[in-house]
Amino acid sequence: MASIADERSGALTFWQKMAIGIAAFILFGFLQWTARGFVDIARVPVWIHIHALVMVSWLGLFIYQPTLIKRGDPARHRRFGRIGMALAALIVILGSFASIMTIRTDHVPPFFTPAYFLALNHVGLALFAAMLVAAIVNRHDTQMHRRLIVGANVLLMEPAYGRMLPMPLLAPWGETVGMLIQLGTLAIVARHDRATLGSVHRATLIAIGVVAANHALYEAMGRTSLMAELAARITGGG
Repeated sequence: MASIADERSGALTFWQKMAIGIAAFILFGFLQWTARGFVDIARVPVWIHIHALVMVSWLGLFIYQPTLIKRGDPARHRRFGRIGMALAALIVILGSFASIMTIRTDHVPPFFTPAYFLALNHVGLALFAAMLVAAIVNRHDTQMHRRLIVGANVLLMEPAYGRMLPMPLLAPWGETVGMLIQLGTLAIVARHDRATLGSVHRATLIAIGVVAANHALYEAMGRTSLMAELAARITGGG
């Protein structure tokens, strides 16, 4: 099969290509946002810089891990996996903190309500964490593990495409367009599954379901009175 042949040759494996593609998409989203002058780097709070550093480290590790497998070094892959667990925990903590501080300092994008923004970020972070826990639990099942890891990283694409799409012009369909970008990424994995396994792997189906559930959950939760009350408390209005 093509993937096996790639692993035995000098060519990049499918999983390396997926990691590079997703990481490049996320980095490009933020870099072009900065290049367009929407970020005053000198005035960005230090915790934003820390968050960015953790994310870049995570994405670098995301690319490096399948490279170690290609090299036949599972022991080092496992050791770096422990580092990945720490980085993932920081992503969740710092992502939550950044979301709360964005609301508190009144920097929520104008096309989102504070309640919607709070739900959007925290539902995504919770599902990212859940996908990674599932990947760790299934770490001895290589096929399951690698697809759950990819699925978790697909969830991280949301803030990046939010900075590339003309969201005010796409409202109220901007988030739907974003979901299609994420599902399209997972469709590449599904096509690979069919070519190499004969059918779509259940972990790929799980990832697709999680991405769809992510959008459905924050769309619903972002409009609840509970989330509005939480957002009001953060801003000091409750």
